[in-house]
Amino acid sequence: MKNLTEIMKKAEEMQRRLAERQAELERAEIEGQSGGGLVRVTLTGKGALRRVHVDPSLLSPSEKEMVEDLIVAAHADARTKLERQMADDMGDMAKSLGLPPGMKLPF
Repeated sequence: MKNLTEIMKKAEEMQRRLAERQAELERAEIEGQSGGGLVRVTLTGKGALRRVHVDPSLLSPSEKEMVEDLIVAAHADARTKLERQMADDMGDMAKSLGLPPGMKLPF
């Protein structure tokens, strides 16, 4: 029975820490860029687009399509960074809770 109690305590701790981490992610901002920094986007930890910065040198009508492509690329860069950060956080959390290596958390 002691083993079950320990498992329940670990599960409660994991839920508490996950809720804290999700709240932190909601406040976090991740920046992605493309075109050597000429286009930058900022995402929330939930993946919502918060800001877009386009260098004024790109704002000529003939560059419209390129700017649109750069915005998409910057967004993809930010999403990749966000996903990597989330995966690292979940791995750290699993390790700190004593879960076996390679065991994925269901989030």
